[in-house]
Amino acid sequence: MKQKLSLFIALTLLCTFKVFSQGSKQIFESPKLKECVKNHHLVAILPFDVKISYKKPPKDFSAEANRDQELKTGKSIQSGLYTYLLRKADKYTVTFQDIDKTNIMLKKLKLIDSLDSHTKDDIAKALGVDAVIFGRYDEQSTRTQAAAIATAVLFGFGGKTGDSSFTMSIGNGADGELLWRYYKKMNEGMFTSSEDVMEQQMKKLARNFPYSK
Repeated sequence: MKQKLSLFIALTLLCTFKVFSQGSKQIFESPKLKECVKNHHLVAILPFDVKISYKKPPKDFSAEANRDQELKTGKSIQSGLYTYLLRKADKYTVTFQDIDKTNIMLKKLKLIDSLDSHTKDDIAKALGVDAVIFGRYDEQSTRTQAAAIATAVLFGFGGKTGDSSFTMSIGNGADGELLWRYYKKMNEGMFTSSEDVMEQQMKKLARNFPYSK
């Protein structure tokens, strides 16, 4: 009975604990950044480009289902970023376009599925904004969550389930020039969601975010 209780407590703690390890962080700022940001008033957040891969694909792997998950995750990161920025709206010098409006306009203009084929200034002009925030999230799963849990319960460590990298950039609406870029390489932990990723990264780059007052 005691062993079962201990196992239950361990699993409960693991389910509420998220593991993020520090990795390499890089920030790029264009010489024109400060000058351009002064003229920005409305900024759109685009769905993130997501790539999910496996060191060893699971037995039930489906390329179609995996692509659907990538698209879903891209919009989830977009939503997580928008929610975070809304919560702290008074701390920023710009207003962020509602992502529902952004996505509907992109769909109507037939841009939603071909963002990589258009320049950032073309997209900004189509959306009627001064700049666009865009990014990429790459994740390679090296082991299953079940395996990570088993290792952690038995040995007290081993929660890592994969490697990932997160990139967020700002493109100037007037000329499409890259004004700012943040890159972070991470180790993914158990039960890490896209919302968790966004929350953690925004906390890390808060001081360097160009639109912070």
